[in-house]
Amino acid sequence: MTRTVPPLHIGPLQVWPPIVLAPMSGVTNRTLRALYKPFGFGLTVTEFVSSNALQYGAKRTMEMIDQHGVEKPVSTQLWGNDPTIMALAARLVRECGADIVDINFGCPAPKVTKTEGGSACLRDVDRCEAIMKAVVDAVDCPVTMKMRLGWNENDLVFVEVAKRAQAVGVQALTLHARTAKQFYKGTADWSRIAELKRAVNIPVIGNGDLGDPYEAMRRFRESGVDGLMLGRATLGNPWLVSRLRALMEGREPAPTPDAPERLRFAVHHYQTMVDEWGETRAVPQMRKHLGYYLKGFAGAGALRERLMRTATAEETLAVLAATIAQLEGREAELAVA
Repeated sequence: MTRTVPPLHIGPLQVWPPIVLAPMSGVTNRTLRALYKPFGFGLTVTEFVSSNALQYGAKRTMEMIDQHGVEKPVSTQLWGNDPTIMALAARLVRECGADIVDINFGCPAPKVTKTEGGSACLRDVDRCEAIMKAVVDAVDCPVTMKMRLGWNENDLVFVEVAKRAQAVGVQALTLHARTAKQFYKGTADWSRIAELKRAVNIPVIGNGDLGDPYEAMRRFRESGVDGLMLGRATLGNPWLVSRLRALMEGREPAPTPDAPERLRFAVHHYQTMVDEWGETRAVPQMRKHLGYYLKGFAGAGALRERLMRTATAEETLAVLAATIAQLEGREAELAVA
C-alpha cells in the first residue's frame, strides 16, 4: 500500500484514512456505524444529539450516543444554544466514551434552528464563540466543530467563526459549503472550503457533493483539505467509501458491486438492525435504508413500493430473497447467451 494522502490528525488522534462519516439524524446509530466502518471510514460520528435532552438521560437519547466499540474512534455531535448546557452535555458524552466532542453549527433542519441551535447559531458569532470555549474547557478530549457558510448568502461568517474556533482551542473544523437557507439545494461551493483552509492552521474537513470517488479525490487535492466527510452519498452505497479509500492507498478502485451483492448486504443490514433493536423499531427504520440500497437497477421502483408496505421482517426478507434469486437468474441467463 502506498498512501497518496497523509492521515488526518485531530489533537493526539491519528485518523486513517482521512474519511469521516457525517452525523445524520435517525441514521448514524451504532448499528450503521459498525456496519459501515470496515468499508474505510477513519472516523465515525453519532447522530447529532440535543444537549438539552441529554440533561434528562432518557433511554432513546442515550441510545443515540451508544457505541459498539468496533466503530472507534467515535465523535459525538452535540447541538444546542446555551454554553453552560453544552458544556455539561460534553462532559456526559465524554464519560460515555466519546473520543471527540463535535459541535453542530451546521444542521439547517427547522426542528433544530427554531430553538437557535445548529446553523441558526451562525447568526450570532459571539454565541458561537462562547459555546465553543465552554465545550473546550469542559472536556479532556479534542473538540471539533461542523458548520455551514452562514445563515444566508448575505452573511457568510464561516471564516470568522473558524478563526474564533481556532483561538479557543477547537482542534478541527468541518465545512459543508452551503448556507443554512440552501439546505441541500444547488451545489456545494468548494472554493469556500479552500478559502477556509487558507485562513486557519487547524485541520479542515470538506463536506458536500462527494458522490464519486474520483471527484472526491480531485476536490481533496484542489482544496488542500485534511479530510473528507461523506454523508448521504454513502447511504445504500458504502462501497463509495471503499473506492475512495483505494484511491487514497494508491490502488485502482474495484467497481461497485452488482445488484445481487448490494441486496445481500442490505439483508445483512436489515437482520442486524432487527437483532439489535427489535422488529418493532427496525422494520420502519429500515424502509428508508432499503430505498437507498434499491437504487440503480431495473424494477427497483416497483420493488421499493412493495417493500414500503411490508409489515414484518419475515415478509420483507422473503421479498428480498426472491429478488436476489431473480436477479441472479437473469445474470446466469445473460452469461449463457
